[in-house]
Amino acid sequence: MVVQDELSDAEVDRIFRALADTTRRDIVRRTLAGEATVSELATAYDMSFAAVQKHVAVLAGAGLVTKRPRGRERVVRADPDLILRAQALLDSYEQIWRTRIDRVDALLAEDT
Repeated sequence: MVVQDELSDAEVDRIFRALADTTRRDIVRRTLAGEATVSELATAYDMSFAAVQKHVAVLAGAGLVTKRPRGRERVVRADPDLILRAQALLDSYEQIWRTRIDRVDALLAEDT
């Protein structure tokens, strides 16, 4: 099954490594709702500003968020298009497994 605008293996690895961390998933969730500065994000977590910056850098490296300067601050915004592409990949895996389960169900139904 081919996903439109298919992600490369390297992109998929970066995306899911980045999303493997609870804090990074939360940063993506927050920045999907609206952009936020790194300072604003840092106030939400019990960790240093530098640690939050590192989390944002991992997300930016995966393409899940973008950072742009606004004065002395950096504004972070999630990239919903990349998230939709990752979702499409997961949907394709789900369809593969649903098809397999349907085949097993059909085989079991034949035996009854």
